[in-house]
Amino acid sequence: MTKHPTRTRRAQALREMLENDIATGRYPAGSRLDEVTLANRFEVSRTPIREALIELSVAGLVEIRPRRGSFVRDIGIARLIEMFEVMADLEASCGRLAARRITSVELARLKAAHEACTEAQRGGDPDAYFRANQTFHETIYAASHNGFLAEQALHLQNRLKVYRRLQLRVPNRVANSLAEHDQIVGAIAAGDAAAAAEAMRQHVLIQGERFNDFVASVAAHRQETSAEQINAAE
Repeated sequence: MTKHPTRTRRAQALREMLENDIATGRYPAGSRLDEVTLANRFEVSRTPIREALIELSVAGLVEIRPRRGSFVRDIGIARLIEMFEVMADLEASCGRLAARRITSVELARLKAAHEACTEAQRGGDPDAYFRANQTFHETIYAASHNGFLAEQALHLQNRLKVYRRLQLRVPNRVANSLAEHDQIVGAIAAGDAAAAAEAMRQHVLIQGERFNDFVASVAAHRQETSAEQINAAE
């Protein structure tokens, strides 16, 4: 049976809100995500809540325990960095193959996605940039013409989606990300597989100062959430 589009969009919106709440600490590791409580909070039925929790379970953020409910998984900073390292290598492979195999139509799509990122950056809208950025990366996955690789890259991208979104809120990260996109597009358009792979790897890999900025960003969001909860309780 095909899901109703409106219901699917509602579940997706709920998933994104819950993702952000988990990443920023509103629901710490081990917290039970009660369907009734969440349904009341978001003023929806339990069905879209249940669908959102299932999607979060597939993404690895939530564990659904039979007859006990749904609980937030413990994903520490060290684990996240490991996942970003794997993501960097997967995307590097996509970039390398895309530089060799991309078609003229796919290259036009990639440039259009890059332009959408540019417009979002000019407008100062990190959320719009994030959405355009997803299209940018997924276009490169498809242009690799390796279905299995594209599936694995997309799967891990979905698991890291909320943290990639938070990373874009680090000062100057959107502008720097856009400059990295310039290098990626240039290398792929030139058919330079080695340069495309390295540009993609460095674009995704969190290291050095970017690692510290990322950790600080997550911590800041969690502190803000805790402060909001305390103020709401007063």
